Amino acid sequence: MSSILSSRQRGALRLAWRFIAPYRLRVLGALLALLFTAAITLSMGQGIKLLVDQGLATQSPAALRQSIGLFFVLVLALALGTFARFYLVSWLGERFVADIRRRVFDHLVELHPGFYEDNRSSEIQSRLTADTTLLQSVIGSSLSMALRNLIMLVGGSVLLMVTNPKLSGIVLAALPLVVAPILLFGRRVRALSRQSQDRVADVGSYVGEALGQIRTVQAYNHQAEDVRRFALSAEAAFDTARKRIAQRAWLITVVIVLVLGAVGVMLWVGGMDVIAGRISGGELAAFVFYSLIVGSSFGTLSEVIGELQRAAGAAERIAELLQARSVITAPADDLRRLVHPVRGAIAFEQVGFAYPSRPGQPALTQIDLQIEPGETLALVGPSGAGKSTLFELLLRFYDPQQGRILLDGEPIRQLDPHDLRRAFAWVSQNPALFFGSVEDNIRYGRPSASQAEVEAAARAAHAHDFIVAMPQGYQTHLGDGGLGLSGGQRQRLAIARALLADTPVLLLDEATSALDAESEHLIQQALPSLMAGRTTLVIAHRLATVKRADRIAVIDQGRLVAIGRHAELLISSPLYARLAALQFAAD
Repeated sequence: MSSILSSRQRGALRLAWRFIAPYRLRVLGALLALLFTAAITLSMGQGIKLLVDQGLATQSPAALRQSIGLFFVLVLALALGTFARFYLVSWLGERFVADIRRRVFDHLVELHPGFYEDNRSSEIQSRLTADTTLLQSVIGSSLSMALRNLIMLVGGSVLLMVTNPKLSGIVLAALPLVVAPILLFGRRVRALSRQSQDRVADVGSYVGEALGQIRTVQAYNHQAEDVRRFALSAEAAFDTARKRIAQRAWLITVVIVLVLGAVGVMLWVGGMDVIAGRISGGELAAFVFYSLIVGSSFGTLSEVIGELQRAAGAAERIAELLQARSVITAPADDLRRLVHPVRGAIAFEQVGFAYPSRPGQPALTQIDLQIEPGETLALVGPSGAGKSTLFELLLRFYDPQQGRILLDGEPIRQLDPHDLRRAFAWVSQNPALFFGSVEDNIRYGRPSASQAEVEAAARAAHAHDFIVAMPQGYQTHLGDGGLGLSGGQRQRLAIARALLADTPVLLLDEATSALDAESEHLIQQALPSLMAGRTTLVIAHRLATVKRADRIAVIDQGRLVAIGRHAELLISSPLYARLAALQFAAD
């Protein structure tokens, strides 16, 4: 068996078993129901033999009634067994998919952001939905059909031998002719099934990207080009699926010709034996019944194998996700704990970092920076200088390749990432809002907050007035990514979310960049109270924010080139003076 299955396929089978194992009793019940229904179906051959030899050949009404009565008992037993089998197997399929989706999602949300630089989120979404749905279909239907027909095949073959060894030889002689194409075509179907799933994922990825950025698509009149590219993706998926279908169709065709050809030869030989009186008509009828069961089982198995091959490909793709490991984890030994309340003292010591996707381009080089508890530090520099990268390292989205970062004297590499991130509230330049109500989005950082606390945070961020003006107020549902809100409204909700989290350190990444003049004025008025008692790092392009900071750090090409107050830097730092002249002129 190990020589037939690759190591990845064996891993996929072990994965499937891990999720099914907790429901062993239901699996056992489904297997018993499967065996019961298979046994009932096979026993019908003997019922047909009795019906022909005793009910019809003897021309006895009593014997006919007895045979028909037995037949109806078997039908009732088969119906009850089928109900139990169908319910249990379908339940297992749905339970398996629900469990594996939860497990995969739980795993994905813990993976470091660098993982998503190399893997498209839309393709991952396809694996989580389309591939798991395929597995549900297989476990809830195809696998049951495969097992049932395998039992029928074995049982039918045994009963063929018992009923008539001579005729059985004709049927069994055709088996190698049937098995060979199954193995040959099955290998091709397996490879094409994996390719087909990948092409389907490509289609889903393109749909997600185009529809997720529909405004940009339409603003640049890119619809025709997107239609052309999507058509290429869809055609590539179709072409791969066509090849897979062709292989399966050939497999089914060859099996039908060989199996039913063997049945035809058997009928001719058996018919001659009935005419010669060597066997009874009931014996031949039972043999025909069993041979049809064996033939249909072979046909069904050859068809189901294609589904099983596709499921193996889907299981491999899901297993790949579960095998991905986050490089940002709590240390196995020497785990440190932050002392609460966290003071917010931050230190960068000779920090050097390059993004994994661009290892040859340093984003930060030898950064030495000390931030005192409660201090407000403004980060200023050209676009791409590395300001936002400092935030990402503080939050341990990545670890620096050189140097270390400390929070309250503890190296953050030695902290549990969850414990570390509880100390920070982050407002990004393009704030993320989620599908759900306004209240849900504000409460994101602290789900246990009361309604009064939510409203207080919204008022402090000057978001309350526009929220209550919405159709359902705080219960108004937002579109995907806050679609329908202005940039300023989105940022004020993000600021309210950060306020509600009530953390000792605030990270503001150009948090007022998308605000209109009035909204920015309101936020600037609120900032002193927001920053009070908190260590605040703010990436700023506005003079008002820069002037309010205790110190200003000037970053250029990943290096810290100057630090001081506004008036000092205008004299001592030519870069800062130039940035001030360009960026703060309007102010």
